[in-house]
Amino acid sequence: MTPFEIAHSRNGELNAFLEIFDERRFTTHDGPLSGMTIAVKDVLALKGARLTCGSKFLEDFESLYTATCVQRLIDAGARIVGKTNMDEFAMGSSNENSAYGPVKNPWDTNRVPGGSSGGSAVAAAIGACDVALGTDTGGSIRQPAAFCGVVGMKPTYGRISRYGLTAFASSFDTVGTFSRTLEDAARALEIMAGFDPMDSTSAQVEVPKYSEGLNRNVKGLTIGIPREYFGEGIETDVRRLIEESKEKLQEAGCTLIDVSLPHSKYCVADYYILTTAEASSNLARFDGIRYGKRSVRPPKEGEVQGMVSLEETYRRSRTEGFGREVKRRIMLGTYVLSSGYYDAYYTRAQKVRRLIAKDFFDVFQSCDALLTPTTPTTAFRLGEKVSDPLAMYLNDIFTVSANLAGVPAISVPVGLDGKGLPVGAQLIAKHFDEEMLFALGKEIMQNLDYAD
Repeated sequence: MTPFEIAHSRNGELNAFLEIFDERRFTTHDGPLSGMTIAVKDVLALKGARLTCGSKFLEDFESLYTATCVQRLIDAGARIVGKTNMDEFAMGSSNENSAYGPVKNPWDTNRVPGGSSGGSAVAAAIGACDVALGTDTGGSIRQPAAFCGVVGMKPTYGRISRYGLTAFASSFDTVGTFSRTLEDAARALEIMAGFDPMDSTSAQVEVPKYSEGLNRNVKGLTIGIPREYFGEGIETDVRRLIEESKEKLQEAGCTLIDVSLPHSKYCVADYYILTTAEASSNLARFDGIRYGKRSVRPPKEGEVQGMVSLEETYRRSRTEGFGREVKRRIMLGTYVLSSGYYDAYYTRAQKVRRLIAKDFFDVFQSCDALLTPTTPTTAFRLGEKVSDPLAMYLNDIFTVSANLAGVPAISVPVGLDGKGLPVGAQLIAKHFDEEMLFALGKEIMQNLDYAD
């Protein structure tokens, strides 16, 4: 079956797509990506298609332009299969927060695919596309990639333009890819990456030919093993498969050393203070006035039509338009930015972020990359952690640090646990050294029996 046919045939079971396009709808001229099929997370704009962000607030909103990264793929000859399901406004670690129902893991439909880019991870895993675009604010590409057994690449912050990406936390959000092969990820990244005058945070840094660097010799490289990432709470099979990944790198001629990222214990708390603050600011634009859902109560007896107060329109629209998790993060963010708490929480968190970034700068003086588990466990059951936000947030324990520091990271599949569920290994490198991640990832994925 073609990717389009797979998308149609599996979507009723998995709910990975919110919209599947006709094969001819976004077909363009020939180019370096001719024949490649792309699925797009529904937080990225595509002109003429709905842009819901997984929310009822934008249920009927149609995008007026196309995100730079998507347009570059189309211009290179790629075909767009559809828009993928996601946690509402990219806020979640399980894809159970979508207003359009949860996405299900193709390895076990009773389990989550991870979030917030769960639909994109599933689309890549089942072959409904060659590459799926996702966004990674604190692990939203790498965690679902690990849970679904695919490659998840989060490049350096600023490597890919954010123009056309609906913002969750602007200083964290990073566009990246899901794919079954490193080759497809590399080909897509080299097309999307590069400076964009429409995004002031995009970096004016030369983009390598990633697809040609896949065969880079890793012999002689030094790989750091951060001791803070190998404590309690890691499932036995996850630990075993990461140990096997270490052995593969050693066999390829790499030297493994013990390193420390001393501020790691603060990462999750720091992340949720800063990102909720940015979310509170970014989501203020969804007010029921300019676009999206507007909820206005009928006039009361004797009240003139249209005289309902502005405040009431705001309140009703946001109450009915946003889901529980989005409301929770808006309230948390508003609290940490409020008078009397700004310095105690937000300002202090920014100082801690600086220390976390310095940890990475320091550690890369002695090694070329880091190897860690992507997640402490494999995919958990649907509904298992919905009522415990803290337990859900701790799924990001190994991934948020790369976003706080802005460095590139990749999750690659390394095998299956005793329940037949995928396990991912995470590699982290210096700023703008995605080539290193592709080369090391290729060594780790050697002889992986269920990967292409």
